[in-house]
Amino acid sequence: MIKPKRLRAGARIAVVSPASTPPEAKVQLGMQRLRELGYEPVLMPSALAAGPLNYAGEAAARAADLHAAFADPAIDAVLCARGGWGAAELLPLLDAELIRANPKPFLGYSDPTTLHLLFAQVCGLHTFHAPMLTPDFARGDRLADGVDLYSWQHALENTDSWTLDARHGMRVLKPGTAEGTLIGGCLALLVESLGTPYAMQPPPGDLLLFLEEVGTKPYQWDRMLLHLRYAGLLDRVRGIIFGDMEQCCAPGDEMALLERTLVHNLRSFAGPIALGLRSGHVNTPNITLPMGVFARVTCTSDASLQILESAVE
Repeated sequence: MIKPKRLRAGARIAVVSPASTPPEAKVQLGMQRLRELGYEPVLMPSALAAGPLNYAGEAAARAADLHAAFADPAIDAVLCARGGWGAAELLPLLDAELIRANPKPFLGYSDPTTLHLLFAQVCGLHTFHAPMLTPDFARGDRLADGVDLYSWQHALENTDSWTLDARHGMRVLKPGTAEGTLIGGCLALLVESLGTPYAMQPPPGDLLLFLEEVGTKPYQWDRMLLHLRYAGLLDRVRGIIFGDMEQCCAPGDEMALLERTLVHNLRSFAGPIALGLRSGHVNTPNITLPMGVFARVTCTSDASLQILESAVE
């Protein structure tokens, strides 16, 4: 795996919209908050385009923005403005060799999960399941309302090991300890990739699987997890970390049903299972997860995820 250079003060961050059109006012606010962190945001040409449909411009224009951001030596990272739908249209248009030759942190979640898979599996690049510009950087009255600064800085600016735990929402669903390469993202996008040339293909060795979603009911979680298992994608998974389920179920009976569903679906899974990590679709400060790194999940009296390997150099 290729490690991009860590972000430093003054880093220039390209803002791209590989999927849906973001609201301009939130783009401007999100860019101002990037400046508060000491970065210089650069809005790419199609980032605010509208149409066709919900897309931020034609697929060729969105792909061109990604190519330009990676190819420009003055750009240090690539940040998605938002998710929505549309990144999958770009897959056959992207130049893997260009991206591999110009490694940079790629940041986003939800629909850009599709791009995370391509960049990891075809380009060999570490990427980051991380806050996006409009849903996170532009959320609330201050930067820290939408972005977990502890994980952002540790994942992107430092090279030491670090830990996420109960302070970041994690709790135990099934006890145990496991180590492996951290993979995953938005569950629906991982499942929908199966049967295509861009399907999820886990790297060799033991794995830790992170899964999160939004608006997904217990029976849908059950169905998609079963799909992953039948596809053999859980065979080398030694530990599972689920995201913040509050974006899928209301507190109370529905949340309890979801937890029972996960336990039932994974009743034959031997490893530890943690729940509640606030990365992805959240209404709390969004956690940055480096993907493709070696990590350890521990579920004893408390749950924790220790990032043992830096994704940047």
